[in-house]
Amino acid sequence: MSHTNRNESQTPTGGGWPSPEKAHGLVLIAATALALYVCYRLVQPFIPALTWAVVLAIVAQPLHGWLAAHVARPNLASGLAVAVVAVVIVAPGVLMGQQLLSQARKGLESVQANAAPERWQAAVESNPRMARVLGWVEPHLDVRAAAEQATGAITSRLPSFAIGSAWALVQLLITFFTLFYLFRDRRTILRMLRTLVPLSQSDTDKLFARVADTIYATVYGTFVVSGVQGLLGGLMFWWLGLPVPLLWGTVMFLTSLVPILGAPVVWIPASLFLIVTGSWIKALVLVGWGLIVIGSIDNLLYPVLVGDRVRLHTLLVFFSVVGGLLLFGAAGLVLGPVAVVVTMLLIDVWRQRSTRVEAH
Repeated sequence: MSHTNRNESQTPTGGGWPSPEKAHGLVLIAATALALYVCYRLVQPFIPALTWAVVLAIVAQPLHGWLAAHVARPNLASGLAVAVVAVVIVAPGVLMGQQLLSQARKGLESVQANAAPERWQAAVESNPRMARVLGWVEPHLDVRAAAEQATGAITSRLPSFAIGSAWALVQLLITFFTLFYLFRDRRTILRMLRTLVPLSQSDTDKLFARVADTIYATVYGTFVVSGVQGLLGGLMFWWLGLPVPLLWGTVMFLTSLVPILGAPVVWIPASLFLIVTGSWIKALVLVGWGLIVIGSIDNLLYPVLVGDRVRLHTLLVFFSVVGGLLLFGAAGLVLGPVAVVVTMLLIDVWRQRSTRVEAH
């Protein structure tokens, strides 16, 4: 009788409903997923700040390691490291920002002045080639109205630009705040991450190394090369007497960060502008400088700075960077390539495990 009762107690009841243990497990999974989603939404506004904090923690780790070896107090060593990083980043950024705002204001004033009807007519009469070109363009496009409309659009966006600048300052402060704890608690954070990653010790070490190498390549490779390209382009704009060279040099730096686009997006229209205005020699100099000097910097500097640490296929780099920018904003410059590298590594781990299973 007891044997029969025990069997009946082990038989699922309720017409196929899961047992209480399984129901509790499903509820726990659902609650965990919901909690993770809520945490993601809480952190989502700060993803750029957290991303750049991780980037700076990896890039500036030698600095913090040296300070930690010479300063007995961990809090003081981490604070000094954050202060050095902040000075290196903020001081040039503030000076550059002031210059960019000044040149942008001058550029707007120049556009407004040149859009005046008398200035426009004088420029056409003084340059026959420009007159012929404009004679063909004007029936299809009102150039002066387009310039005035563009100037008005830029001016109307200045308030939103100011709000965005204030939020960028908040993100920067959060970045440095997070960086302090990433420096101080680095070993604890890495130990916790190792317990969360469902990989073997060797695969986890390989994963961390690939992520660090990708960030290193993105920062030291892409950023430095793009900065040199923007600097060379800005210097040539200044030497040729083109307006607001610092602004256009910065634009070349930003466009060089995105594969396929690059600095030609800026210097090719500038060359066409010089041709239209009759400055053929300056146009040829700018084209030669862009093709020979700016275009070859990538092939010369990138292997020296990065070596063979991370060299994704050009197509993968394009989609990872552009897709990362669309999904995460500026932080996508790092998160996009990191996501692709991590995915490739995980696929490789699965392939190796499948090979070992088939061998047995």
